Amino acid sequence: MANFQLSPEQLDEYREDGVLLLPSLLDAQTLRSVNETIDALVEDALARGDKSVLELEPELQNGQAVPRRIYDPVERHQAFLELCTDARILDAVESLLGPDIGLHHSKLNMKPAQVGSAVQWHQDLAYFPHTNDSLVTALVYLDDASLENGCLQVVPGLHHSYLDHHDENGRFSGLITDSAFKGSESSARALPGPAGSVILMHCLLPHSSLPNHSSSARRT
Repeated sequence: MANFQLSPEQLDEYREDGVLLLPSLLDAQTLRSVNETIDALVEDALARGDKSVLELEPELQNGQAVPRRIYDPVERHQAFLELCTDARILDAVESLLGPDIGLHHSKLNMKPAQVGSAVQWHQDLAYFPHTNDSLVTALVYLDDASLENGCLQVVPGLHHSYLDHHDENGRFSGLITDSAFKGSESSARALPGPAGSVILMHCLLPHSSLPNHSSSARRT
């Protein structure tokens, strides 16, 4: 069996930047299985009007409602569990966390063509607080991701402390409100990549994505 452990150079890059892009890690057959499953789940949920499965974009596409998120995909179909336990991903994650790996949760974000919403700057740890920040997001590009269709953007190196995500009234905002982050966006790095690329990202790394005004959908 092939070994997909990260190289010393890749480990150094992750430790310094808090993020590592692994281009084209997954093959076309794996992506086809996942994408066919997504299409079937979306079609079924839309037909039944099941809001427990999908979150919809606030803006219509050609007069039709379009999804922007599938909740808890691993719990909905074996294809997603197989993706999360793919040796290529697990070997890379093991290089960072060691062999005792637990899956905290899964979600599937979509940026439909023309109407895909922006995601504001945030840290993942704000959404699932832990006392131990040895957590890594494994983000899989299921489609080719470009700046035009809203690929991930990060601020490399800012993964060593928690930034506040609350407004002046103490309510969780879902985005970074900390004054210490002001101006950091100028150091943002876009991470485009072909379908099948995997991004490993520290849970404290600030990241965002632009809206998708292009003609190409982008699912992760």
